[in-house]
Amino acid sequence: MTMTLKKCMEHQNKAKHLIPGMTQLLSKRPDMFSLNAWPGYYKKACGVEIWDLDDNKYIDMSIGGIGANILGYCDPDVDSAVLDVVKKGSSSSLNGPEEVELAELLCELHPWADMVRYARTGGEAMAMAVRIARAFTGKDIIAFCGYHGWHDWYLAANLSKNSALDGHLLPGLSPVGVPRGLTGTAFPFTFNKINELKDIVEKNGKNLAAIVIEPIRNLEPDPEFIEGVRNLADETGAVFIVDEISAGFRHNTGGAHSVFFPESCVPDIAVFSKGLGNGYPIAAIIGNSKVMQAVQKTFISSTYWTERIGPAAAIAMIKKHRSVNAGSHLVALGESMQEGWKKIAIKNDLQIAIGGMKPMSHFSFIDDKTQSMKALFIQRMLEEGFLASNSFYAMYAHTKKNIDDYIKAADRVFYEINDSLTKGDIASRLTGEPSSVGFVRLT
Repeated sequence: MTMTLKKCMEHQNKAKHLIPGMTQLLSKRPDMFSLNAWPGYYKKACGVEIWDLDDNKYIDMSIGGIGANILGYCDPDVDSAVLDVVKKGSSSSLNGPEEVELAELLCELHPWADMVRYARTGGEAMAMAVRIARAFTGKDIIAFCGYHGWHDWYLAANLSKNSALDGHLLPGLSPVGVPRGLTGTAFPFTFNKINELKDIVEKNGKNLAAIVIEPIRNLEPDPEFIEGVRNLADETGAVFIVDEISAGFRHNTGGAHSVFFPESCVPDIAVFSKGLGNGYPIAAIIGNSKVMQAVQKTFISSTYWTERIGPAAAIAMIKKHRSVNAGSHLVALGESMQEGWKKIAIKNDLQIAIGGMKPMSHFSFIDDKTQSMKALFIQRMLEEGFLASNSFYAMYAHTKKNIDDYIKAADRVFYEINDSLTKGDIASRLTGEPSSVGFVRLT
């Protein structure tokens, strides 16, 4: 399609001077895709469609609001519930009853849990979960695998070794600004490798406050691994925390741990955010009462945790998600996408690696020109009418036809990428910059 990005680029140029790093979220920064080619800003989003500031319309087959819009943009049921509480007053000197209703619903979905606290973002919710664990145990050290946000407790792992977190989603995360006194309080281990966790326990078990894992990211958990984590938590008295921020509600209505973990291996705490509010800010920390009561021994409190928009959105999202069996649809979409990528890569003689949980799939080109190939893919898919990168976060509003149409367009783009490699002219075909990798300073 013919497109101009004049207004989008004007906003990006202003943002460079007004907002450190250009955006609030690294994963939405235009250079992560292709600087000067990625539109960056939108004026309207509905279902799976997005209109940018220049009125270009796209089918969003990319990151789905970074996984937040699990049902789709502007979902009528969720928005209706939100508008109702907005009209009645989104906050006041009293508490909204929705927080009690949502707590009951979350505990119903997870019978092992007894109590719930709320936040509004995943990062702060994980910080709260870690604080609760430390308050409950009276210990300091956290063993973890996976990505768990930007807070000091997590980045402390990079104080003693700058690359400690590189295998946990984002490479190059800088601990600048994190107190040096936190050195030696957070130790990463590899998912499904119980011996690495055993080594941490052997050295630090007496002062281990929590073991934190994601239930699934690129790999499904081995049952023996989960059993080992649960046993080590019991042996050391550490709190077993499952970070469901990304995985929650992707496979079922609730936590992915209830799909992939042995029945006997329930966590002590589970943390939800992202899809929980379908784009409205809400996070929930659920847990057994023994551990959760430790909240009352430490100060954890915030004014905007008491507004009612987030809980109202979450209640509506959960009810709709359960009624339409959204998890099954999301998994099926992811399976179709991964299969489509495999077929067109073979057809066009391109080497790609495919990974991720099915509802949050991704691929990467295997070539020394990977970042230029990704940028050309993004650029050409925009011209085909798709907001697309090398990741696909399924939303319930997506259809099989969306997948089929996307794969047809991606097939044409894969053909051009192969042609550009053969002719050695990929750089001259780019209108933007090659994609950036990891956490880097934006200049």
